[in-house]
Amino acid sequence: MKSIIFDLDGTLLDSMCLWDGLAQRILLEYGVEDPGDAPDYVKAMTVPQAAEYLIRRFSLPVSPEQVTERVEAMAARAYTEELPLKPGAEAFVREAVRRGIPCAVASVTYPKLLHAALNRLGIADCFSAIVTPENGMPGKHEPDLYHNTAALLHTAPAQTLVFEDALYSAKTAKAAGFPVIGILDPAGKPEWDGLKAVCDRTAECWQELLDEDLFQIFAE
Repeated sequence: MKSIIFDLDGTLLDSMCLWDGLAQRILLEYGVEDPGDAPDYVKAMTVPQAAEYLIRRFSLPVSPEQVTERVEAMAARAYTEELPLKPGAEAFVREAVRRGIPCAVASVTYPKLLHAALNRLGIADCFSAIVTPENGMPGKHEPDLYHNTAALLHTAPAQTLVFEDALYSAKTAKAAGFPVIGILDPAGKPEWDGLKAVCDRTAECWQELLDEDLFQIFAE
Protein backbone atom coordinates (compact mmCIF):
# COMPACT_ATOMS: atom_id res chain seq x y z
CA MET A 1 0.00 0.00 0.00
CA LYS A 2 1.12 3.54 -0.79
CA SER A 3 -1.76 5.89 0.10
CA ILE A 4 -5.18 6.13 1.79
CA ILE A 5 -8.58 7.44 0.71
CA PHE A 6 -10.98 8.12 3.58
CA ASP A 7 -14.73 8.50 3.31
CA LEU A 8 -16.04 11.21 5.64
CA ASP A 9 -19.61 10.64 6.86
CA GLY A 10 -19.99 7.52 8.94
CA THR A 11 -16.30 6.67 8.50
CA LEU A 12 -14.31 9.54 10.00
CA LEU A 13 -17.21 11.75 11.07
CA ASP A 14 -20.05 10.67 13.35
CA SER A 15 -22.74 12.23 11.18
CA MET A 16 -25.02 9.57 9.71
CA CYS A 17 -27.71 10.18 12.31
CA LEU A 18 -28.08 13.67 10.83
CA TRP A 19 -28.31 12.58 7.19
CA ASP A 20 -30.69 9.71 7.84
CA GLY A 21 -33.41 12.19 8.81
CA LEU A 22 -32.90 14.95 6.24
CA ALA A 23 -34.94 13.41 3.43
CA GLN A 24 -37.96 13.01 5.71
CA ARG A 25 -37.58 16.59 6.96
CA ILE A 26 -37.48 17.98 3.43
CA LEU A 27 -40.56 16.01 2.44
CA LEU A 28 -42.48 17.05 5.55
CA GLU A 29 -41.81 20.71 4.79
CA TYR A 30 -43.81 20.21 1.59
CA GLY A 31 -46.55 18.17 3.22
CA VAL A 32 -45.34 14.81 1.91
CA GLU A 33 -45.05 11.79 4.18
CA ASP A 34 -41.97 9.67 3.55
CA PRO A 35 -43.12 6.21 2.35
CA GLY A 36 -40.19 4.74 4.25
CA ASP A 37 -37.66 4.10 1.52
CA ALA A 38 -36.56 7.63 0.56
CA PRO A 39 -33.46 7.63 2.81
CA ASP A 40 -32.30 4.32 1.32
CA TYR A 41 -32.39 5.78 -2.18
CA VAL A 42 -30.82 9.17 -1.50
CA LYS A 43 -27.90 7.94 0.63
CA ALA A 44 -26.21 6.69 -2.55
CA MET A 45 -26.53 10.13 -4.19
CA THR A 46 -24.86 13.51 -4.02
CA VAL A 47 -26.93 16.31 -2.49
CA PRO A 48 -27.93 17.76 -5.92
CA GLN A 49 -28.79 14.27 -7.19
CA ALA A 50 -30.89 13.61 -4.09
CA ALA A 51 -32.67 16.93 -4.56
CA GLU A 52 -33.56 16.09 -8.16
CA TYR A 53 -34.72 12.61 -7.12
CA LEU A 54 -37.02 13.90 -4.35
CA ILE A 55 -38.48 16.60 -6.62
CA ARG A 56 -39.12 14.16 -9.45
CA ARG A 57 -40.52 11.33 -7.35
CA PHE A 58 -42.74 13.41 -5.09
CA SER A 59 -43.54 16.29 -7.48
CA LEU A 60 -42.21 18.91 -5.09
CA PRO A 61 -42.94 22.51 -6.21
CA VAL A 62 -39.32 23.63 -5.86
CA SER A 63 -36.05 23.69 -7.80
CA PRO A 64 -33.05 21.39 -7.12
CA GLU A 65 -31.03 24.47 -6.15
CA GLN A 66 -33.61 25.42 -3.52
CA VAL A 67 -33.60 21.93 -2.03
CA THR A 68 -29.80 21.87 -2.01
CA GLU A 69 -29.73 25.23 -0.23
CA ARG A 70 -32.27 23.99 2.31
CA VAL A 71 -30.29 20.82 3.01
CA GLU A 72 -27.13 22.88 3.47
CA ALA A 73 -28.94 25.20 5.87
CA MET A 74 -30.29 22.27 7.89
CA ALA A 75 -26.88 20.66 8.15
CA ALA A 76 -24.70 23.78 8.43
CA ARG A 77 -24.88 24.16 12.19
CA ALA A 78 -24.08 20.50 12.79
CA TYR A 79 -21.02 20.57 10.54
CA THR A 80 -19.71 23.93 11.68
CA GLU A 81 -20.36 23.50 15.40
CA GLU A 82 -21.36 20.03 16.55
CA LEU A 83 -20.51 16.81 14.72
CA PRO A 84 -17.56 14.93 16.26
CA LEU A 85 -15.00 12.64 14.72
CA LYS A 86 -15.55 8.99 15.48
CA PRO A 87 -13.44 7.69 18.39
CA GLY A 88 -9.87 7.01 17.31
CA ALA A 89 -10.30 8.57 13.85
CA GLU A 90 -8.07 11.57 14.48
CA ALA A 91 -5.36 9.42 16.06
CA PHE A 92 -5.42 7.09 13.04
CA VAL A 93 -5.23 9.90 10.50
CA ARG A 94 -2.44 11.67 12.34
CA GLU A 95 -0.47 8.44 12.65
CA ALA A 96 -0.78 7.93 8.90
CA VAL A 97 0.53 11.46 8.32
CA ARG A 98 3.37 10.91 10.82
CA ARG A 99 4.44 7.87 8.82
CA GLY A 100 4.47 9.85 5.60
CA ILE A 101 1.47 8.12 4.02
CA PRO A 102 -0.38 10.40 1.56
CA CYS A 103 -4.03 10.72 2.60
CA ALA A 104 -7.15 12.09 0.93
CA VAL A 105 -10.85 12.44 1.61
CA ALA A 106 -13.34 11.37 -1.07
CA SER A 107 -16.88 12.27 -0.07
CA VAL A 108 -20.27 13.00 -1.59
CA THR A 109 -20.98 15.46 1.21
CA TYR A 110 -21.77 19.00 0.11
CA PRO A 111 -18.32 20.68 -0.17
CA LYS A 112 -19.05 23.64 2.12
CA LEU A 113 -20.14 21.30 4.89
CA LEU A 114 -17.19 18.96 4.43
CA HIS A 115 -14.60 21.74 4.59
CA ALA A 116 -16.36 23.39 7.54
CA ALA A 117 -16.19 20.19 9.57
CA LEU A 118 -12.59 19.32 8.71
CA ASN A 119 -11.40 22.86 9.45
CA ARG A 120 -13.28 23.03 12.76
CA LEU A 121 -11.88 19.67 13.82
CA GLY A 122 -8.36 20.76 12.90
CA ILE A 123 -7.48 17.93 10.53
CA ALA A 124 -7.98 19.51 7.09
CA ASP A 125 -4.22 19.89 6.69
CA CYS A 126 -3.77 16.12 7.10
CA PHE A 127 -5.10 15.51 3.59
CA SER A 128 -3.27 16.01 0.31
CA ALA A 129 -6.62 16.19 -1.48
CA ILE A 130 -10.26 16.63 -0.52
CA VAL A 131 -12.44 15.49 -3.42
CA THR A 132 -16.19 15.76 -3.97
CA PRO A 133 -18.31 15.15 -7.09
CA GLU A 134 -18.40 18.30 -9.17
CA ASN A 135 -19.40 19.30 -12.69
CA GLY A 136 -21.76 16.38 -13.13
CA MET A 137 -19.39 13.71 -11.81
CA PRO A 138 -21.44 10.80 -10.41
CA GLY A 139 -21.40 9.88 -6.74
CA LYS A 140 -19.98 6.71 -5.27
CA HIS A 141 -22.22 4.39 -7.24
CA GLU A 142 -19.61 4.92 -10.00
CA PRO A 143 -15.81 4.67 -9.57
CA ASP A 144 -14.88 8.10 -10.97
CA LEU A 145 -14.52 9.74 -7.57
CA TYR A 146 -12.11 7.06 -6.36
CA HIS A 147 -10.06 7.12 -9.55
CA ASN A 148 -9.79 10.91 -9.53
CA THR A 149 -8.71 10.92 -5.90
CA ALA A 150 -6.11 8.20 -6.43
CA ALA A 151 -4.72 10.17 -9.38
CA LEU A 152 -4.23 13.19 -7.11
CA LEU A 153 -2.36 10.94 -4.69
CA HIS A 154 -0.27 9.58 -7.59
CA THR A 155 -1.01 5.96 -6.71
CA ALA A 156 -2.67 3.14 -8.62
CA PRO A 157 -5.95 1.69 -7.30
CA ALA A 158 -4.22 -1.48 -6.08
CA GLN A 159 -1.85 0.68 -4.01
CA THR A 160 -4.58 2.91 -2.57
CA LEU A 161 -6.41 1.73 0.55
CA VAL A 162 -10.02 2.90 0.83
CA PHE A 163 -11.97 3.22 4.08
CA GLU A 164 -15.77 3.16 3.81
CA ASP A 165 -18.79 2.54 6.04
CA ALA A 166 -21.47 2.16 3.34
CA LEU A 167 -21.95 -1.10 1.49
CA TYR A 168 -22.72 0.47 -1.90
CA SER A 169 -19.54 2.58 -1.74
CA ALA A 170 -17.40 -0.35 -0.68
CA LYS A 171 -18.75 -2.39 -3.59
CA THR A 172 -17.90 0.39 -6.05
CA ALA A 173 -14.36 0.85 -4.75
CA LYS A 174 -13.68 -2.88 -4.59
CA ALA A 175 -14.96 -3.46 -8.13
CA ALA A 176 -12.67 -0.66 -9.31
CA GLY A 177 -9.60 -2.47 -7.98
CA PHE A 178 -9.12 -0.72 -4.65
CA PRO A 179 -8.46 -2.66 -1.44
CA VAL A 180 -11.23 -1.69 0.99
CA ILE A 181 -11.57 -1.71 4.77
CA GLY A 182 -15.09 -1.38 6.11
CA ILE A 183 -15.69 0.68 9.25
CA LEU A 184 -18.78 -0.04 11.34
CA ASP A 185 -21.26 2.79 11.77
CA PRO A 186 -24.44 2.35 13.86
CA ALA A 187 -26.56 3.47 10.90
CA GLY A 188 -24.98 0.72 8.78
CA LYS A 189 -25.56 -2.22 11.10
CA PRO A 190 -28.17 -3.80 8.78
CA GLU A 191 -25.46 -3.92 6.06
CA TRP A 192 -22.63 -5.11 8.30
CA ASP A 193 -22.65 -8.71 7.09
CA GLY A 194 -22.66 -7.49 3.49
CA LEU A 195 -19.78 -5.16 4.22
CA LYS A 196 -17.81 -8.03 5.73
CA ALA A 197 -18.38 -10.07 2.58
CA VAL A 198 -17.24 -7.31 0.22
CA CYS A 199 -14.31 -5.72 2.04
CA ASP A 200 -10.79 -7.05 2.41
CA ARG A 201 -11.35 -6.66 6.12
CA THR A 202 -13.61 -4.76 8.52
CA ALA A 203 -13.18 -3.08 11.88
CA GLU A 204 -15.71 -2.05 14.48
CA CYS A 205 -13.66 1.00 15.48
CA TRP A 206 -10.50 2.91 14.60
CA GLN A 207 -8.76 1.90 17.81
CA GLU A 208 -8.93 -1.72 16.70
CA LEU A 209 -6.80 -0.85 13.66
CA LEU A 210 -4.38 1.22 15.72
CA ASP A 211 -3.94 -1.57 18.26
CA GLU A 212 -2.97 -4.08 15.60
CA ASP A 213 -0.76 -1.54 13.76
CA LEU A 214 -2.47 -1.77 10.39
CA PHE A 215 0.23 0.55 9.04
CA GLN A 216 2.56 -2.42 8.71
CA ILE A 217 1.01 -3.10 5.31
CA PHE A 218 2.48 0.19 4.05
CA ALA A 219 5.98 -1.05 4.79
CA GLU A 220 5.63 -4.26 2.77
